Amino acid sequence: MVTHTSKKVYILGITHAGRAFRPSDWAERLAGVMSQFRPGGSLPGRHLTYSPWCVPNSVNNVRCVIVHEDLKAHNVMAWDFVMGFAKDNELQVHHGEPPHVDPHGHHGHKHKH
Repeated sequence: MVTHTSKKVYILGITHAGRAFRPSDWAERLAGVMSQFRPGGSLPGRHLTYSPWCVPNSVNNVRCVIVHEDLKAHNVMAWDFVMGFAKDNELQVHHGEPPHVDPHGHHGHKHKH
């Protein structure tokens, strides 16, 4: 199965003001809430694993949640919840490729020569 990065959204644990978002386990908590939204629907015991559409991760030691756009096609309300969480908490959101960030909240862009 090929995963296209263009269908991924990276929600970083850094606010627009450059502050680290707390609590430190926010990504795992958010992904845990979203674990029921998955291909094939929710089944008994599946709540013990993350949905492939909403996974906690890190980019350059910055906690993040990677959300796949297939979540929107599956359940638009779940998509709106995750995107609303990012907006309400003023978290940085990047579409496509992983952003280049440092743990102090600065992010850069790739430059092609």
